[in-house]
Amino acid sequence: MYGAFGAYTQWAVVFLIIFVLFFLFVPAVGYGAATSCAGAY
Repeated sequence: MYGAFGAYTQWAVVFLIIFVLFFLFVPAVGYGAATSCAGAY
């Protein structure tokens, strides 16, 4: 809609959202796995 810059901005926002979700999701999974292993033993 805004040309090349508009497309670049759209992809930048998409990757930013993915990066934030990934950054928040990985520690949660890591702590969950560590807690599960500690609880199992």
